[in-house]
Amino acid sequence: MRMPRDSVLFLLFALGMASLVRADFEEDYESKKWQELEVRLPVAPKQENLLPFYVSAATSNRFFIDGSTLDVGSDGVVRYVLVVLSAEGGRNVTFEGMRCEARERRIYASGRLDGTWSKARKNEWVRIQDAYANRHHAALFLDYFCPVGVIVRNVDEARAALVRGGHRDIQQWLKP
Repeated sequence: MRMPRDSVLFLLFALGMASLVRADFEEDYESKKWQELEVRLPVAPKQENLLPFYVSAATSNRFFIDGSTLDVGSDGVVRYVLVVLSAEGGRNVTFEGMRCEARERRIYASGRLDGTWSKARKNEWVRIQDAYANRHHAALFLDYFCPVGVIVRNVDEARAALVRGGHRDIQQWLKP
């Protein structure tokens, strides 16, 4: 059975347009590289703004996010101030960002005792590892800010996950 000439021409035209659209999409996709927003250092954390979160039974440290510093940027980065208190009384304060799409984290600055910030010397994105010890970044990624690898929609969703003890999308999988 032979196709009418008009049908063959239309088919060739449609295939040609599809390849042009695909080429345009691929070129557009490749040319749009991720761009991080400019970051401003927040105010020092206050005790009344600290939201505790669970990391694991393997640590005696306590972990907190300053809820007033939580931000879900249009660049796909969740930014926050992390406070870690050791059982011995030590305190570590960092201003950080997390990219759910890339499973990466970054420390922008470390907090000083006087409430000021010291910009991080190693200013680069690093892969989040789910290690047995020091797994607080993995906990934030998996249980609070990036459930099933997808960034929370907004600050309220991130804060609610911290208050609830985990993101609702994760908790529904854990129910018996």
